Amino acid sequence: MNQNMPKLKIGKYQPKYPLIQGGMGVDISGPNLAGHVAKCGAIGTIASVGLAHNSPYFAIEKHNYFDANEIVVKEAVAKAKSIAGPDGIVAVNCMVALTDYDRQVRASAEGGANIIISGAGLPLRLPDYTKDFHDVALVPIVSSAKAASLITRHWEKKYNRQPDAFVVEEPATAGGHLGATTIEQVYDPALRLEKAVPDVVRFVAEEMKSDIPVIAAGGIWDRKDLERAFSLGAKGVQMGTRFACTYEGDASDRFKQAYIDAKEEDVVLIHSPAGLPGRAIKNPFVAKYLEGEVESKPCFANCLTHCRYRKTHETFCIAAALVDAQVGNWETGLFFCGSNVVKVNKVEHVSDIISELFE
Repeated sequence: MNQNMPKLKIGKYQPKYPLIQGGMGVDISGPNLAGHVAKCGAIGTIASVGLAHNSPYFAIEKHNYFDANEIVVKEAVAKAKSIAGPDGIVAVNCMVALTDYDRQVRASAEGGANIIISGAGLPLRLPDYTKDFHDVALVPIVSSAKAASLITRHWEKKYNRQPDAFVVEEPATAGGHLGATTIEQVYDPALRLEKAVPDVVRFVAEEMKSDIPVIAAGGIWDRKDLERAFSLGAKGVQMGTRFACTYEGDASDRFKQAYIDAKEEDVVLIHSPAGLPGRAIKNPFVAKYLEGEVESKPCFANCLTHCRYRKTHETFCIAAALVDAQVGNWETGLFFCGSNVVKVNKVEHVSDIISELFE
């Protein structure tokens, strides 16, 4: 496969393997996972959201969560790069929907991130936040050629810049917050990789007159999935769920056990407090939420620009629920996952996954 494998080059960065480890928020893909993925020749990704939840810099009574997160993002990038070594490529995934999105992007760039990947909204101002860091590659996450076109036209007009790549995410299989506005849209055939990837590849070639790579995300698990993505025109793939359940993963052992135990009937879609559909494991907390009987811990971060819980208290504090999952509180946590969580049956080493995929 190596001989026929596409070369993935994002900006000035070219990993040994055309693989990005997906960003998984609130310290599921922290510096340890990202660093080891990068060390093994793929692109390791830190999710910037919620990294400060257990930081000594964060004292709830002082309301300095955003300051703490900025510090921790920089420290996480430094730690990941120290693990990855001089040739490792480290990305940071920054969600547009975050209140401190601009600060997290700048902290990532200042901390030395090679690539910034950005979704959960349209990253229309991303070039502005990174204008002093010319070596940082910028990669929007989209679910269609329409979104790719909107972002590109705005960047070209306002910043005289094009994206360095696109990640095309399939809502029907991806994990966490999905690239759809409603639960019904999650399974829209127009958003399947078989449709969306060739559409974005065509847009890049014909409209942008560019050869920037398109990266397929959602439902990637094994070599067969890689070959399918490459046959659609993708130059790389992004995989999240399988990397979450690794020895190097930053989540607790109980979080990983939840992945191992998950069956097909346990994987459900929910309306997130962010106003977006999300895919999660149906634990006691999610089961109650789906029945309309959820109890929430208090909001501690004001982390989302649009949060139904903060405005109406109708849902729950997603930050608190994701922290509970990360530390392994099965009863009260929100365990985001991709559809491939049902294939997880053991904890793996990052190096073994990459060897299986490419060697």
